[in-house]
Amino acid sequence: MTKGYHVGPSRDLPSAPLWSLSIGEALAALRSGALTASQLVEACIARAAAVEPCIHSYIHLAADEARRHAQALDGRPAAERGLFGGIPFAVKATYDVAGMPSNAGSRLRSARVPDADAALVAQLRALGAVCLGQLNTWEFGTGNGGEYFDLPYPPARNPWDTARFTGGSSSGCGTSVAAGTALFALGSDTTGSVRLPASATGVVGLIPTPGRFSLAGILPNCHSLDIPGSFTRTAHDAATLFAALTLPDAGAAEPFAAGLAAQGLRGMRIAVLRDPGPGFPQADAALATGFDAALRTIEALGAHCTAVRLPVAAAECFAVTRLIGPVESAAIHETELRTQAAQMGFALRDKLLAGSLVRAVDYLAAQRRRAEIGEQIRALLDGYDALVTFGSLHLPPLLGVEPAMTAFTVETLLTPFNLSASPALVQCTGYSETGLPLHWQIVGRQHREADILRLAIAYERATGWHTRLPEPQPHPPAPVALVAPVADPLPPGAPALDEVAAFAARHGLARLAPEHLHRLQQQVPAVAGFGSSLQRVTDKHRAPLAGPPTASPVPPQRPEAADFPT
Repeated sequence: MTKGYHVGPSRDLPSAPLWSLSIGEALAALRSGALTASQLVEACIARAAAVEPCIHSYIHLAADEARRHAQALDGRPAAERGLFGGIPFAVKATYDVAGMPSNAGSRLRSARVPDADAALVAQLRALGAVCLGQLNTWEFGTGNGGEYFDLPYPPARNPWDTARFTGGSSSGCGTSVAAGTALFALGSDTTGSVRLPASATGVVGLIPTPGRFSLAGILPNCHSLDIPGSFTRTAHDAATLFAALTLPDAGAAEPFAAGLAAQGLRGMRIAVLRDPGPGFPQADAALATGFDAALRTIEALGAHCTAVRLPVAAAECFAVTRLIGPVESAAIHETELRTQAAQMGFALRDKLLAGSLVRAVDYLAAQRRRAEIGEQIRALLDGYDALVTFGSLHLPPLLGVEPAMTAFTVETLLTPFNLSASPALVQCTGYSETGLPLHWQIVGRQHREADILRLAIAYERATGWHTRLPEPQPHPPAPVALVAPVADPLPPGAPALDEVAAFAARHGLARLAPEHLHRLQQQVPAVAGFGSSLQRVTDKHRAPLAGPPTASPVPPQRPEAADFPT
Protein backbone atom coordinates (compact mmCIF):
# COMPACT_ATOMS: atom_id res chain seq x y z
CA MET A 1 0.00 0.00 0.00
CA THR A 2 1.20 3.51 -0.64
CA LYS A 3 1.37 5.56 2.54
CA GLY A 4 1.78 9.29 2.21
CA TYR A 5 0.03 12.47 3.10
CA HIS A 6 -2.81 11.80 0.66
CA VAL A 7 -6.40 11.93 1.83
CA GLY A 8 -9.11 9.33 1.58
CA PRO A 9 -8.54 5.58 1.57
CA SER A 10 -5.14 4.21 0.58
CA ARG A 11 -5.00 2.57 -2.81
CA ASP A 12 -3.02 -0.41 -4.02
CA LEU A 13 -0.27 0.99 -6.22
CA PRO A 14 -0.71 -1.67 -8.95
CA SER A 15 -4.46 -0.95 -9.25
CA ALA A 16 -4.32 2.85 -9.21
CA PRO A 17 -3.23 4.45 -12.50
CA LEU A 18 0.09 6.13 -11.81
CA TRP A 19 -1.12 9.31 -13.51
CA SER A 20 -3.95 9.51 -10.96
CA LEU A 21 -1.72 9.62 -7.88
CA SER A 22 -1.70 12.62 -5.62
CA ILE A 23 1.63 14.28 -4.97
CA GLY A 24 1.65 12.71 -1.50
CA GLU A 25 0.96 9.22 -2.81
CA ALA A 26 3.59 9.55 -5.52
CA LEU A 27 6.24 10.82 -3.10
CA ALA A 28 5.60 7.93 -0.73
CA ALA A 29 5.96 5.42 -3.56
CA LEU A 30 9.08 7.11 -4.94
CA ARG A 31 10.79 7.19 -1.57
CA SER A 32 9.93 3.60 -0.75
CA GLY A 33 11.35 2.38 -4.05
CA ALA A 34 7.97 1.07 -5.21
CA LEU A 35 8.08 3.59 -8.04
CA THR A 36 10.78 5.32 -10.07
CA ALA A 37 10.73 8.83 -11.46
CA SER A 38 10.96 7.37 -14.96
CA GLN A 39 7.90 5.20 -14.41
CA LEU A 40 5.84 8.10 -13.10
CA VAL A 41 6.89 10.50 -15.85
CA GLU A 42 6.30 7.84 -18.50
CA ALA A 43 2.81 7.22 -17.10
CA CYS A 44 1.89 10.88 -17.56
CA ILE A 45 3.40 10.96 -21.05
CA ALA A 46 1.44 7.83 -22.01
CA ARG A 47 -1.72 9.32 -20.53
CA ALA A 48 -1.15 12.46 -22.60
CA ALA A 49 -0.71 10.37 -25.74
CA ALA A 50 -4.03 8.69 -25.02
CA VAL A 51 -6.17 11.71 -24.13
CA GLU A 52 -4.55 14.77 -25.74
CA PRO A 53 -6.52 14.30 -28.99
CA CYS A 54 -9.64 14.67 -26.82
CA ILE A 55 -8.68 17.48 -24.43
CA HIS A 56 -5.85 19.58 -25.97
CA SER A 57 -4.30 20.46 -22.62
CA TYR A 58 -0.75 20.89 -23.97
CA ILE A 59 0.70 23.40 -26.39
CA HIS A 60 4.12 21.76 -26.09
CA LEU A 61 4.80 18.37 -24.49
CA ALA A 62 8.55 18.02 -23.82
CA ALA A 63 8.49 14.25 -23.49
CA ASP A 64 12.12 13.51 -24.30
CA GLU A 65 13.47 16.23 -22.03
CA ALA A 66 11.25 15.01 -19.20
CA ARG A 67 12.45 11.44 -19.70
CA ARG A 68 16.09 12.55 -19.49
CA HIS A 69 15.44 14.51 -16.30
CA ALA A 70 13.62 11.54 -14.72
CA GLN A 71 16.43 9.15 -15.63
CA ALA A 72 18.97 11.49 -14.05
CA LEU A 73 16.91 11.61 -10.85
CA ASP A 74 16.67 7.83 -10.75
CA GLY A 75 20.45 7.70 -10.77
CA ARG A 76 20.74 9.75 -7.58
CA PRO A 77 20.32 8.68 -3.96
CA ALA A 78 16.84 9.48 -2.63
CA ALA A 79 18.24 12.13 -0.28
CA GLU A 80 19.67 14.08 -3.25
CA ARG A 81 16.56 14.16 -5.44
CA GLY A 82 14.84 17.09 -3.72
CA LEU A 83 11.46 17.40 -2.05
CA PHE A 84 9.57 16.82 -5.30
CA GLY A 85 12.14 14.53 -6.89
CA GLY A 86 10.43 12.83 -9.84
CA ILE A 87 7.04 14.57 -9.62
CA PRO A 88 5.86 15.63 -13.12
CA PHE A 89 4.25 19.06 -13.52
CA ALA A 90 3.40 21.47 -16.32
CA VAL A 91 2.86 25.22 -16.61
CA LYS A 92 0.64 27.64 -18.45
CA ALA A 93 2.33 28.74 -21.67
CA THR A 94 2.68 32.29 -20.33
CA TYR A 95 5.49 30.98 -18.07
CA ASP A 96 9.05 31.02 -19.36
CA VAL A 97 10.64 27.57 -19.44
CA ALA A 98 14.23 27.43 -20.65
CA GLY A 99 14.53 25.68 -23.99
CA MET A 100 10.78 25.36 -24.53
CA PRO A 101 8.61 27.41 -26.91
CA SER A 102 6.99 29.74 -24.38
CA ASN A 103 4.61 31.40 -26.81
CA ALA A 104 1.60 32.30 -24.60
CA GLY A 105 -0.69 30.63 -27.12
CA SER A 106 -0.06 33.26 -29.78
CA ARG A 107 1.20 33.42 -33.35
CA LEU A 108 2.98 36.62 -32.34
CA ARG A 109 5.44 34.70 -30.13
CA SER A 110 5.74 31.50 -32.15
CA ALA A 111 9.54 31.71 -32.43
CA ARG A 112 10.18 32.60 -28.80
CA VAL A 113 12.31 30.13 -26.79
CA PRO A 114 13.61 31.66 -23.53
CA ASP A 115 16.98 30.71 -22.09
CA ALA A 116 15.89 31.00 -18.44
CA ASP A 117 13.04 29.64 -16.35
CA ALA A 118 10.35 31.69 -14.68
CA ALA A 119 11.15 32.00 -10.97
CA LEU A 120 8.53 29.45 -9.89
CA VAL A 121 9.67 26.94 -12.51
CA ALA A 122 13.25 27.37 -11.32
CA GLN A 123 12.15 26.78 -7.71
CA LEU A 124 10.34 23.59 -8.63
CA ARG A 125 13.16 22.23 -10.76
CA ALA A 126 15.57 22.90 -7.90
CA LEU A 127 13.28 20.75 -5.75
CA GLY A 128 13.46 17.89 -8.27
CA ALA A 129 10.13 18.34 -10.02
CA VAL A 130 10.09 17.35 -13.71
CA CYS A 131 8.57 19.85 -16.16
CA LEU A 132 6.52 18.09 -18.83
CA GLY A 133 5.77 21.14 -20.91
CA GLN A 134 3.61 24.15 -21.68
CA LEU A 135 -0.16 24.11 -21.22
CA ASN A 136 -2.91 25.64 -23.28
CA THR A 137 -4.01 29.20 -22.56
CA TRP A 138 -6.10 31.97 -23.99
CA GLU A 139 -3.84 34.15 -26.11
CA PHE A 140 -1.42 36.15 -23.92
CA GLY A 141 -3.34 34.80 -20.92
CA THR A 142 -6.22 37.16 -21.57
CA GLY A 143 -9.47 37.42 -23.49
CA ASN A 144 -13.03 38.67 -23.48
CA GLY A 145 -14.74 35.80 -21.67
CA GLY A 146 -15.42 33.43 -24.55
CA GLU A 147 -13.45 30.85 -26.49
CA TYR A 148 -12.65 30.88 -30.18
CA PHE A 149 -11.21 28.55 -32.79
CA ASP A 150 -8.85 31.15 -34.24
CA LEU A 151 -5.63 30.53 -32.29
CA PRO A 152 -2.70 28.33 -33.38
CA TYR A 153 -3.97 25.51 -31.15
CA PRO A 154 -7.41 24.02 -30.55
CA PRO A 155 -9.01 25.21 -27.31
CA ALA A 156 -8.66 23.00 -24.26
CA ARG A 157 -11.72 20.86 -23.58
CA ASN A 158 -13.30 19.76 -20.34
CA PRO A 159 -12.26 16.15 -19.59
CA TRP A 160 -15.62 15.46 -17.89
CA ASP A 161 -17.44 16.32 -21.12
CA THR A 162 -15.27 17.28 -24.07
CA ALA A 163 -18.12 19.21 -25.64
CA ARG A 164 -17.89 21.69 -22.76
CA PHE A 165 -15.95 24.80 -21.84
CA THR A 166 -13.11 24.83 -19.32
CA GLY A 167 -13.12 28.55 -18.68
CA GLY A 168 -9.85 30.43 -18.81
CA SER A 169 -7.43 31.75 -19.20
CA SER A 170 -5.43 28.89 -17.60
CA SER A 171 -7.57 26.47 -19.57
CA GLY A 172 -5.02 23.71 -20.10
CA CYS A 173 -3.99 23.65 -16.44
CA GLY A 174 -7.29 22.41 -15.05
CA THR A 175 -7.74 20.01 -17.94
CA SER A 176 -4.25 18.54 -17.51
CA VAL A 177 -4.46 17.89 -13.77
CA ALA A 178 -8.01 16.52 -13.94
CA ALA A 179 -7.14 14.17 -16.80
CA GLY A 180 -3.79 13.07 -15.34
CA THR A 181 -1.39 14.43 -17.94
CA ALA A 182 0.51 16.12 -15.05
CA LEU A 183 0.32 15.70 -11.28
CA PHE A 184 0.11 19.44 -10.75
CA ALA A 185 0.24 22.64 -12.77
CA LEU A 186 0.95 26.35 -12.39
CA GLY A 187 -1.21 29.06 -13.93
CA SER A 188 -2.12 32.68 -13.26
CA ASP A 189 -5.24 34.51 -12.12
CA THR A 190 -6.29 38.11 -12.83
CA THR A 191 -10.05 37.91 -12.36
CA GLY A 192 -10.48 34.17 -11.90
CA SER A 193 -8.17 32.51 -14.42
CA VAL A 194 -6.98 29.84 -11.97
CA ARG A 195 -10.17 29.30 -10.01
CA LEU A 196 -12.55 29.22 -12.98
CA PRO A 197 -10.81 26.37 -14.91
CA ALA A 198 -10.19 24.49 -11.64
CA SER A 199 -13.86 24.65 -10.73
CA ALA A 200 -14.90 23.54 -14.23
CA THR A 201 -12.62 20.50 -14.13
CA GLY A 202 -13.04 19.42 -10.50
CA VAL A 203 -9.53 20.10 -9.20
CA VAL A 204 -8.15 22.40 -6.50
CA GLY A 205 -7.14 25.84 -7.76
CA LEU A 206 -5.29 28.04 -5.24
CA ILE A 207 -4.23 31.68 -5.41
CA PRO A 208 -2.23 32.92 -2.41
CA THR A 209 -1.93 36.44 -1.06
CA PRO A 210 -0.20 38.61 -3.70
CA GLY A 211 3.54 38.52 -3.15
CA ARG A 212 3.69 34.93 -1.91
CA PHE A 213 4.47 33.53 -5.38
CA SER A 214 6.85 35.30 -7.75
CA LEU A 215 5.57 36.74 -11.02
CA ALA A 216 9.07 36.90 -12.52
CA GLY A 217 9.20 35.23 -15.93
CA ILE A 218 5.42 35.15 -16.44
CA LEU A 219 3.95 37.20 -19.30
CA PRO A 220 1.88 39.92 -17.60
CA ASN A 221 -1.77 40.52 -18.35
CA CYS A 222 -2.70 43.18 -15.79
CA HIS A 223 0.02 44.33 -13.40
CA SER A 224 -2.51 45.50 -10.81
CA LEU A 225 -4.28 42.16 -10.44
CA ASP A 226 -2.08 39.33 -11.78
CA ILE A 227 -1.21 36.54 -9.36
CA PRO A 228 0.27 33.07 -9.98
CA GLY A 229 -1.63 30.06 -8.72
CA SER A 230 -1.54 26.28 -8.54
CA PHE A 231 -3.69 23.37 -9.72
CA THR A 232 -3.58 20.10 -7.77
CA ARG A 233 -5.72 17.00 -7.46
CA THR A 234 -6.12 17.42 -3.69
CA ALA A 235 -6.19 20.19 -1.11
CA HIS A 236 -3.45 18.37 0.77
CA ASP A 237 -1.25 18.61 -2.30
CA ALA A 238 -2.11 22.31 -2.59
CA ALA A 239 -0.91 22.84 0.98
CA THR A 240 2.34 20.96 0.38
CA LEU A 241 3.04 22.85 -2.84
CA PHE A 242 2.19 26.23 -1.31
CA ALA A 243 4.49 25.64 1.65
CA ALA A 244 7.32 24.35 -0.55
CA LEU A 245 7.21 27.53 -2.64
CA THR A 246 6.95 29.95 0.28
CA LEU A 247 8.57 28.57 3.43
CA PRO A 248 12.28 29.31 3.93
CA ASP A 249 12.85 25.57 4.36
CA ALA A 250 11.05 23.53 1.72
CA GLY A 251 11.64 20.47 3.87
CA ALA A 252 8.96 21.78 6.22
CA ALA A 253 6.28 21.60 3.50
CA GLU A 254 5.00 18.10 4.21
CA PRO A 255 4.89 18.56 8.01
CA PHE A 256 3.03 21.84 7.38
CA ALA A 257 0.35 20.07 5.32
CA ALA A 258 0.16 17.16 7.75
CA GLY A 259 -0.26 19.60 10.63
CA LEU A 260 -3.21 21.25 8.93
CA ALA A 261 -4.80 17.86 8.32
CA ALA A 262 -4.47 17.00 12.01
CA GLN A 263 -6.22 20.13 13.25
CA GLY A 264 -9.76 19.52 12.08
CA LEU A 265 -12.40 22.25 12.02
CA ARG A 266 -13.69 22.48 15.56
CA GLY A 267 -14.24 26.11 16.47
CA MET A 268 -13.52 27.56 13.01
CA ARG A 269 -15.66 30.62 12.21
CA ILE A 270 -16.94 30.39 8.64
CA ALA A 271 -18.76 33.17 6.78
CA VAL A 272 -21.26 31.87 4.22
CA LEU A 273 -21.91 34.00 1.12
CA ARG A 274 -24.67 32.84 -1.22
CA ASP A 275 -26.05 36.01 -2.80
CA PRO A 276 -23.95 37.82 -5.45
CA GLY A 277 -26.14 40.90 -5.11
CA PRO A 278 -27.95 42.83 -7.85
CA GLY A 279 -26.82 42.44 -11.43
CA PHE A 280 -25.95 38.73 -11.37
CA PRO A 281 -28.25 35.68 -11.07
CA GLN A 282 -28.31 33.30 -8.15
CA ALA A 283 -26.17 30.17 -8.47
CA ASP A 284 -27.46 27.28 -10.57
CA ALA A 285 -29.58 24.83 -8.59
CA ALA A 286 -27.02 22.01 -8.87
CA LEU A 287 -24.24 24.23 -7.52
CA ALA A 288 -26.48 25.38 -4.67
CA THR A 289 -27.32 21.78 -3.76
CA GLY A 290 -23.64 20.83 -3.61
CA PHE A 291 -22.85 23.98 -1.64
CA ASP A 292 -25.51 23.28 0.99
CA ALA A 293 -24.34 19.69 1.36
CA ALA A 294 -20.76 20.90 1.84
CA LEU A 295 -21.94 23.29 4.57
CA ARG A 296 -23.64 20.44 6.41
CA THR A 297 -20.42 18.46 6.20
CA ILE A 298 -18.21 21.14 7.74
CA GLU A 299 -20.80 21.95 10.40
CA ALA A 300 -20.78 18.29 11.39
CA LEU A 301 -16.99 18.58 11.70
CA GLY A 302 -17.35 21.43 14.20
CA ALA A 303 -17.26 24.61 12.09
CA HIS A 304 -19.55 27.51 13.05
CA CYS A 305 -21.22 28.97 9.94
CA THR A 306 -22.74 32.46 9.69
CA ALA A 307 -24.54 33.94 6.68
CA VAL A 308 -23.05 37.20 5.37
CA ARG A 309 -23.54 39.59 2.47
CA LEU A 310 -20.91 41.28 0.34
CA PRO A 311 -20.53 44.99 1.06
CA VAL A 312 -20.69 45.58 -2.70
CA ALA A 313 -22.37 43.62 -5.48
CA ALA A 314 -20.23 41.13 -7.39
CA ALA A 315 -21.44 42.74 -10.62
CA GLU A 316 -19.90 46.05 -9.58
CA CYS A 317 -16.63 44.31 -8.76
CA PHE A 318 -16.59 42.92 -12.28
CA ALA A 319 -17.36 46.38 -13.67
CA VAL A 320 -14.26 47.73 -11.92
CA THR A 321 -12.04 45.03 -13.40
CA ARG A 322 -13.65 45.57 -16.83
CA LEU A 323 -12.02 48.99 -16.88
CA ILE A 324 -8.70 48.14 -15.24
CA GLY A 325 -7.90 44.93 -17.12
CA PRO A 326 -8.27 46.06 -20.75
CA VAL A 327 -6.37 49.30 -20.14
CA GLU A 328 -3.39 47.55 -18.60
CA SER A 329 -3.40 44.80 -21.23
CA ALA A 330 -3.49 47.43 -23.97
CA ALA A 331 -0.56 49.25 -22.37
CA ILE A 332 1.47 46.05 -22.02
CA HIS A 333 0.83 44.89 -25.60
CA GLU A 334 0.57 48.30 -27.28
CA THR A 335 3.35 47.59 -29.76
CA GLU A 336 1.77 44.33 -30.90
CA LEU A 337 -1.62 46.00 -31.35
CA ARG A 338 -0.06 48.75 -33.45
CA THR A 339 1.94 46.44 -35.70
CA GLN A 340 0.47 42.91 -35.60
CA ALA A 341 -3.25 43.22 -34.89
CA ALA A 342 -4.12 41.10 -37.92
CA GLN A 343 -2.25 38.12 -36.47
CA MET A 344 -4.07 38.25 -33.13
CA GLY A 345 -7.05 36.12 -32.27
CA PHE A 346 -10.39 37.88 -32.00
CA ALA A 347 -10.60 37.87 -28.18
CA LEU A 348 -7.18 39.42 -27.54
CA ARG A 349 -7.53 42.05 -30.26
CA ASP A 350 -11.02 42.96 -29.09
CA LYS A 351 -9.85 43.46 -25.52
CA LEU A 352 -6.84 45.57 -26.52
CA LEU A 353 -8.97 47.74 -28.78
CA ALA A 354 -11.41 48.31 -25.93
CA GLY A 355 -8.56 49.17 -23.58
CA SER A 356 -7.32 51.78 -26.04
CA LEU A 357 -10.65 53.61 -25.76
CA VAL A 358 -10.86 53.97 -21.97
CA ARG A 359 -10.36 57.51 -20.66
CA ALA A 360 -7.59 58.04 -18.12
CA VAL A 361 -10.07 59.55 -15.65
CA ASP A 362 -12.22 56.41 -15.85
CA TYR A 363 -9.22 54.12 -15.34
CA LEU A 364 -8.11 56.08 -12.28
CA ALA A 365 -11.67 56.17 -10.96
CA ALA A 366 -11.76 52.38 -11.25
CA GLN A 367 -8.48 52.09 -9.34
CA ARG A 368 -9.81 54.37 -6.60
CA ARG A 369 -13.01 52.30 -6.36
CA ARG A 370 -10.92 49.13 -6.31
CA ALA A 371 -9.04 50.41 -3.27
CA GLU A 372 -12.30 51.22 -1.48
CA ILE A 373 -13.95 47.89 -2.32
CA GLY A 374 -10.85 45.98 -1.26
CA GLU A 375 -10.88 47.60 2.17
CA GLN A 376 -14.58 46.81 2.63
CA ILE A 377 -14.15 43.15 1.72
CA ARG A 378 -11.07 42.73 3.91
CA ALA A 379 -13.04 44.23 6.82
CA LEU A 380 -15.73 41.59 6.28
CA LEU A 381 -13.16 38.79 6.17
CA ASP A 382 -11.45 40.00 9.35
CA GLY A 383 -14.34 38.69 11.43
CA TYR A 384 -13.95 35.08 10.30
CA ASP A 385 -11.38 32.34 9.78
CA ALA A 386 -12.64 31.79 6.23
CA LEU A 387 -15.50 32.59 3.89
CA VAL A 388 -17.20 30.06 1.62
CA THR A 389 -19.08 30.98 -1.54
CA PHE A 390 -19.35 30.04 -5.21
CA GLY A 391 -16.84 30.62 -7.98
CA SER A 392 -18.84 30.81 -11.20
CA LEU A 393 -22.60 30.92 -10.73
CA HIS A 394 -23.05 28.45 -13.60
CA LEU A 395 -22.06 24.94 -14.62
CA PRO A 396 -19.58 24.68 -17.51
CA PRO A 397 -21.47 25.43 -20.76
CA LEU A 398 -21.06 23.92 -24.19
CA LEU A 399 -17.91 25.09 -25.96
CA GLY A 400 -18.58 27.68 -28.64
CA VAL A 401 -22.06 28.56 -27.38
CA GLU A 402 -22.77 32.18 -26.48
CA PRO A 403 -23.88 33.93 -24.34
CA ALA A 404 -23.41 30.94 -22.03
CA MET A 405 -19.59 30.95 -22.21
CA THR A 406 -19.31 34.62 -21.36
CA ALA A 407 -21.88 34.25 -18.56
CA PHE A 408 -19.83 31.40 -17.08
CA THR A 409 -16.74 33.64 -17.10
CA VAL A 410 -18.33 36.93 -16.03
CA GLU A 411 -21.14 36.00 -13.63
CA THR A 412 -18.98 34.86 -10.75
CA LEU A 413 -18.00 35.56 -7.16
CA LEU A 414 -14.31 35.44 -8.12
CA THR A 415 -13.49 39.07 -8.91
CA PRO A 416 -14.41 40.51 -5.47
CA PHE A 417 -11.48 38.65 -3.97
CA ASN A 418 -9.08 39.77 -6.68
CA LEU A 419 -9.97 43.33 -5.67
CA SER A 420 -9.37 42.54 -1.99
CA ALA A 421 -6.11 40.68 -2.78
CA SER A 422 -7.29 37.75 -0.66
CA PRO A 423 -6.03 34.17 -0.79
CA ALA A 424 -8.67 31.84 -2.21
CA LEU A 425 -9.16 28.36 -3.58
CA VAL A 426 -11.85 26.34 -5.32
CA GLN A 427 -12.59 22.71 -4.59
CA CYS A 428 -14.93 20.01 -5.91
CA THR A 429 -18.13 19.51 -3.88
CA GLY A 430 -19.68 16.73 -5.96
CA TYR A 431 -21.07 16.18 -9.43
CA SER A 432 -24.22 17.17 -11.28
CA GLU A 433 -26.71 14.65 -12.63
CA THR A 434 -24.88 14.89 -15.95
CA GLY A 435 -21.48 14.26 -14.36
CA LEU A 436 -20.08 17.80 -14.32
CA PRO A 437 -18.03 18.91 -11.29
CA LEU A 438 -19.67 21.10 -8.66
CA HIS A 439 -17.56 23.41 -6.53
CA TRP A 440 -17.26 25.99 -3.82
CA GLN A 441 -14.74 28.76 -3.22
CA ILE A 442 -12.95 29.23 0.10
CA VAL A 443 -11.53 32.70 0.81
CA GLY A 444 -9.26 33.81 3.64
CA ARG A 445 -7.67 36.80 5.26
CA GLN A 446 -4.44 38.05 3.76
CA HIS A 447 -1.45 35.87 4.67
CA ARG A 448 -3.78 33.24 6.23
CA GLU A 449 -3.59 30.62 3.48
CA ALA A 450 -3.29 28.03 6.23
CA ASP A 451 -6.89 28.67 7.28
CA ILE A 452 -8.42 28.04 3.87
CA LEU A 453 -6.20 25.01 3.28
CA ARG A 454 -7.16 23.62 6.69
CA LEU A 455 -10.85 23.89 5.79
CA ALA A 456 -10.35 22.40 2.33
CA ILE A 457 -8.33 19.46 3.65
CA ALA A 458 -10.91 18.64 6.33
CA TYR A 459 -13.74 18.74 3.80
CA GLU A 460 -11.74 16.60 1.38
CA ARG A 461 -11.00 13.98 4.01
CA ALA A 462 -14.69 13.77 4.90
CA THR A 463 -15.98 13.37 1.35
CA GLY A 464 -13.54 11.97 -1.19
CA TRP A 465 -14.90 13.68 -4.31
CA HIS A 466 -11.32 14.14 -5.48
CA THR A 467 -10.92 10.40 -6.06
CA ARG A 468 -13.28 10.34 -9.04
CA LEU A 469 -11.46 10.34 -12.40
CA PRO A 470 -12.65 11.49 -15.84
CA GLU A 471 -12.25 9.46 -19.00
CA PRO A 472 -12.26 11.99 -21.85
CA GLN A 473 -14.13 11.02 -25.00
CA PRO A 474 -13.23 11.96 -28.59
CA HIS A 475 -14.96 14.97 -30.11
CA PRO A 476 -15.56 16.00 -33.73
CA PRO A 477 -12.58 17.92 -35.14
CA ALA A 478 -12.93 21.68 -35.35
CA PRO A 479 -11.05 24.03 -37.71
CA VAL A 480 -8.32 26.25 -36.28
CA ALA A 481 -7.82 29.41 -38.33
CA LEU A 482 -7.87 33.17 -38.10
CA VAL A 483 -11.36 34.54 -38.59
CA ALA A 484 -12.09 37.96 -40.08
CA PRO A 485 -14.10 40.22 -37.75
CA VAL A 486 -17.82 40.17 -38.45
CA ALA A 487 -19.20 43.53 -39.59
CA ASP A 488 -22.00 43.75 -37.01
CA PRO A 489 -24.46 46.65 -37.21
CA LEU A 490 -23.25 49.79 -35.46
CA PRO A 491 -24.80 50.37 -32.03
CA PRO A 492 -26.52 53.67 -31.19
CA GLY A 493 -24.00 56.35 -30.32
CA ALA A 494 -21.18 54.99 -32.46
CA PRO A 495 -19.04 57.74 -34.01
CA ALA A 496 -18.45 58.10 -37.72
CA LEU A 497 -15.69 55.93 -39.14
CA ASP A 498 -13.55 58.94 -40.10
CA GLU A 499 -13.65 60.10 -36.46
CA VAL A 500 -12.49 56.66 -35.35
CA ALA A 501 -9.70 56.68 -37.94
CA ALA A 502 -8.55 60.09 -36.69
CA PHE A 503 -8.62 58.83 -33.10
CA ALA A 504 -6.59 55.77 -34.10
CA ALA A 505 -4.02 57.91 -35.88
CA ARG A 506 -3.62 60.17 -32.85
CA HIS A 507 -3.01 57.16 -30.62
CA GLY A 508 -0.50 55.30 -32.76
CA LEU A 509 -3.01 52.91 -34.32
CA ALA A 510 -2.91 54.29 -37.84
CA ARG A 511 -1.90 50.87 -39.22
CA LEU A 512 -5.12 49.17 -38.13
CA ALA A 513 -6.86 47.41 -41.01
CA PRO A 514 -10.30 48.74 -42.03
CA GLU A 515 -12.09 45.80 -40.42
CA HIS A 516 -10.32 46.50 -37.12
CA LEU A 517 -11.20 50.19 -37.30
CA HIS A 518 -14.80 49.13 -37.77
CA ARG A 519 -14.59 46.95 -34.67
CA LEU A 520 -13.10 49.89 -32.75
CA GLN A 521 -16.04 51.98 -33.97
CA GLN A 522 -18.48 49.35 -32.68
CA GLN A 523 -16.93 49.34 -29.20
CA VAL A 524 -17.01 53.09 -28.49
CA PRO A 525 -20.52 53.26 -26.96
CA ALA A 526 -20.00 50.22 -24.73
CA VAL A 527 -16.64 51.40 -23.41
CA ALA A 528 -18.02 54.87 -22.75
CA GLY A 529 -20.82 53.21 -20.82
CA PHE A 530 -18.35 51.28 -18.68
CA GLY A 531 -16.82 54.53 -17.50
CA SER A 532 -20.00 56.54 -17.03
CA SER A 533 -21.73 53.78 -15.05
CA LEU A 534 -18.83 53.26 -12.62
CA GLN A 535 -19.62 54.35 -9.08
CA ARG A 536 -17.27 57.18 -8.18
CA VAL A 537 -15.40 57.46 -4.88
CA THR A 538 -16.38 60.70 -3.15
CA ASP A 539 -13.40 60.88 -0.80
CA LYS A 540 -10.94 63.11 -2.65
CA HIS A 541 -8.08 61.82 -0.51
CA ARG A 542 -8.56 58.24 -1.73
CA ALA A 543 -5.56 57.49 -3.95
CA PRO A 544 -5.78 54.96 -6.78
CA LEU A 545 -3.97 51.69 -6.28
CA ALA A 546 -1.10 51.03 -8.66
CA GLY A 547 -0.60 47.39 -7.68
CA PRO A 548 -1.81 44.77 -5.21
CA PRO A 549 -2.18 46.14 -1.65
CA THR A 550 0.40 43.62 -0.46
CA ALA A 551 2.72 43.66 -3.45
CA SER A 552 6.26 42.65 -2.59
CA PRO A 553 9.44 42.43 -4.64
CA VAL A 554 10.97 39.25 -5.98
CA PRO A 555 11.86 36.94 -4.28
CA PRO A 556 8.34 36.46 -2.96
CA GLN A 557 7.43 37.39 0.57
CA ARG A 558 8.09 34.53 2.97
CA PRO A 559 5.47 33.57 5.53
CA GLU A 560 6.23 34.28 9.15
CA ALA A 561 5.64 31.62 11.77
CA ALA A 562 2.63 33.61 12.98
CA ASP A 563 0.99 33.15 9.58
CA PHE A 564 0.40 29.49 10.33
CA PRO A 565 -1.55 28.01 13.25
CA THR A 566 0.26 25.45 15.36
